[in-house]
Amino acid sequence: MDNIVDRRRRFAEAARGECPDLALLCLLVGAEAATGFDQTVIADALGELDRLADEVARQRTGDGPGAWAQVLAEVLGGRHGFRGLPSDYGRLESSLLHHVLRRRRGLPILLSVVWIEVGRRLGAPVYGVGLPGHFVVGIGEPDDGQVLVDPFNGGRQLAAGDAELLVAGALGSTGTALSAGMFAPAEPLDIVARVLNNIRAWAAARPEHSGVQLWAIELGLLLPHHPAGLRLERAQLLVQRGEFATGAAEMEAYAELVASMDPAIADGIRQRARSARALLN
Repeated sequence: MDNIVDRRRRFAEAARGECPDLALLCLLVGAEAATGFDQTVIADALGELDRLADEVARQRTGDGPGAWAQVLAEVLGGRHGFRGLPSDYGRLESSLLHHVLRRRRGLPILLSVVWIEVGRRLGAPVYGVGLPGHFVVGIGEPDDGQVLVDPFNGGRQLAAGDAELLVAGALGSTGTALSAGMFAPAEPLDIVARVLNNIRAWAAARPEHSGVQLWAIELGLLLPHHPAGLRLERAQLLVQRGEFATGAAEMEAYAELVASMDPAIADGIRQRARSARALLN
């Protein structure tokens, strides 16, 4: 794509549209990470989703949630090998849709995006379900015959209790109780925000990739709804990257934002801003 201004403007417009396009937004996230990323990459990725949908349509034999789950698993998980491995958590490519479409590997949430977007093209009742620590796909009405599948495991259908075990394994806990609200369809912008959170966490654990963390934060700030704390995270990261004056100014702006709600926190942030400015001397 031409430059960072064009990319960010397109991302913001897509995020604030009446019907946010999940696939396009995920591809625009990928544009931040890739050199030589242009409209052809986006067109090829969207074309691949179209081709996969055509394949599912030719294979489909029924309309119920179970039938959709079966045909999607046969085509995506079986024939094309979309699934994940523990090693995929260590790769940035696992969070970038155009790479996931090429490699057939990725994190649970990106594999779920493939399922959602293929299903959407066919009018299937397919949507994301953001369980704590592990993203899956729901098919059918959440409160009436919902079928849960795990794209990370090739589309394996989740029987009663499997979701709790998945979450317990992901969070390293036992006896995890899931409320009915956790099985509700995830909105496209919530999915994008979670993708960006994954990228931020991946980069935060690798200081040499602070630039990745920065663009993930900046894209998060372009979403219509985002945590105010992202502004402070960006300011702190700028200081870590040696941009002391800019980071300090953003800390001070954030302190003004929270001063009326918590003066003590605001004072602490102002002190950190002064410390950042002192590094200029």
